[in-house]
Amino acid sequence: MNEIFEKISSYGHEQVVYCNDKNTGLKAIIAIHNTILGPSLGGCRMYPYQSDSAALEDVLRLSKGMTYKASISNLNLGGGKAVIIGDPKKVKTSELLKSFGRFVDTLNGRYITAEDVGMTVEDMEHIRSQTKHVTGITQSLGGSGDPSIFTALGVFIGMKAALKKKYQTESFDNLKVGIQGFGKVGYYLSKHLFEAGAKIYGFDVDQERLSIVCKEFGVTPIPNGDLMNLDLDIFSPCALGGIINPQTIQSLKCQIIAGAANNQLLDEKRESKTINDRNILYVPDYVINAGGLMNVANELTGYDSSKATKQVEGIYDTLLEIFNLSEHQNLSTIEAANLIAEKRIQDSK
Repeated sequence: MNEIFEKISSYGHEQVVYCNDKNTGLKAIIAIHNTILGPSLGGCRMYPYQSDSAALEDVLRLSKGMTYKASISNLNLGGGKAVIIGDPKKVKTSELLKSFGRFVDTLNGRYITAEDVGMTVEDMEHIRSQTKHVTGITQSLGGSGDPSIFTALGVFIGMKAALKKKYQTESFDNLKVGIQGFGKVGYYLSKHLFEAGAKIYGFDVDQERLSIVCKEFGVTPIPNGDLMNLDLDIFSPCALGGIINPQTIQSLKCQIIAGAANNQLLDEKRESKTINDRNILYVPDYVINAGGLMNVANELTGYDSSKATKQVEGIYDTLLEIFNLSEHQNLSTIEAANLIAEKRIQDSK
């Protein structure tokens, strides 16, 4: 038990809640990292984790990232996240989701949930039947619908900022972009890139999803290991985290890393140094993928799609500020982003 508290303390969390319901089979963890700026908001991920400890590690890292994401996005929200342990294709039921909603409701608004990997807008509606502390619901119920559309837009805009910094241009014409993962965000991102004239290469374990983007957006399918070895202008991780690690980083031949996945760097300090040494521009994940959070956050005050779009477009200027701070103070881009996010939290105490 002490090991669990040591791990929670090492990430600086305020509260971690374990949820168990034998009647529905629900096994979930809700992590509230920081509420200085406001109530914690973050998606619920459903995934068949190999162990309870792996699930805890994931929810702790994800929820801490949400604190930084909300801060650097100038949102009056804190960082939280939830994970449900299980294969969403096999064990997800409406009753399990309602049970999760009841656990969320016991936190009285300290945690507001939303859609994440393995979850859908429809799932949010089941959760909403048990608690008002949920975002990402359908527009017919006063929500904003699928947040992945705005996440993808933010990634595309963030790529523009990276191109401006690296190449002094915003043009994607004939640029080579490699996308790892074609879930909802990867799909919409591919659409933006295709329309902008990029040459897209990609991989997904789901062959059906891969075939769709190959057909619609001319994506060239590449085996996963080979994708990271390609001579790319941009490598875009849009699946799960930890993809930039000691085993993969040396084979990278891209000029820019800019993707939607959370926690792309397995070890933030170690990997950011190696990326810097190799003159690769890393776009901090929690900054470039903040579009979905910005979108659902608007539901809390009355949804306005034009306001959400304008906020997402602001990712461009935020990234240029980070890139400039990184250059002027000889920091990695993730260190520069952390510095800005932490300052806003400290100034609010």
